[in-house]
Amino acid sequence: MKDENRKHPMRYARQDMEQAREIPDTPQTRAPAYRLAFADDDFLCRAELRPVRLQLELLKPEMALEEAGINSTIVLFGGARIPEPSKKDTARTETLAELSSFYDEAREFARLMTLKSLESDSKEDVIVTGGGPGVMEAGNRGAIDAGGCSMGLNIVLPHEQAPNEYVTPGLCFNFHYFAIRKMHFLMRAKAICVFPGGFGTLDELFESLTLIQTGRMKRIPFLLFGEAFWRKIINWKALEDAGTIGADDLELFRFVDTAQQAVEIIEGWSPEDAPAAHPT
Repeated sequence: MKDENRKHPMRYARQDMEQAREIPDTPQTRAPAYRLAFADDDFLCRAELRPVRLQLELLKPEMALEEAGINSTIVLFGGARIPEPSKKDTARTETLAELSSFYDEAREFARLMTLKSLESDSKEDVIVTGGGPGVMEAGNRGAIDAGGCSMGLNIVLPHEQAPNEYVTPGLCFNFHYFAIRKMHFLMRAKAICVFPGGFGTLDELFESLTLIQTGRMKRIPFLLFGEAFWRKIINWKALEDAGTIGADDLELFRFVDTAQQAVEIIEGWSPEDAPAAHPT
């Protein structure tokens, strides 16, 4: 670190971290108590340090995205198990094979939105996915098709995984906390697009809808790809008939089946035309 880049006259923490690696090996220096607190994994992973870890997980991606100039995003949620059409014969169920068409729709949607993003000098409407396989891979792949960048918000899971190969490396993040990860999905969102998926997708769908319904988040285009799928797995009318949601809550989202439909809705979106969300 060059002296001219210093913002204060004090010694930098990194300098002490590097010097601490060169200290004499003695019983005192080997003791855990002697480690620098911010360079001590055992200390940072203690239960009492959870508030600090939450803050760090919020800050690291936020600072990186700020430095990268990412101003707004288009969110793609969707299933990791949906294969691309050329591999649909390997799908575990017939339904997944049928849903493989949405891989292509997600890829095309991301391509079209990225092309529009590249028309501006600033980094607006950057595609963001969960960074995994399936629909997420298709979204990041579509951004590559258009010659643009895209984000991936991965999370550590019990089974082995890695980000898909199409996420822009400098915009690929890994999370421990689902809650912080979902915050990062929505903090810059200009539109939310939800493709068929499982528990994780449903979790993301309903948390996002709840934030909009209760006025905790402003109305933005909220598109569900695959009307037949979503009407089959969720009885939206039953919720309205039961009175657990209002009729106007069903206007918080729109069904679409193609990338072009989604792009047209986003392009024609006018917040003034949207009905106000009502708290439950």
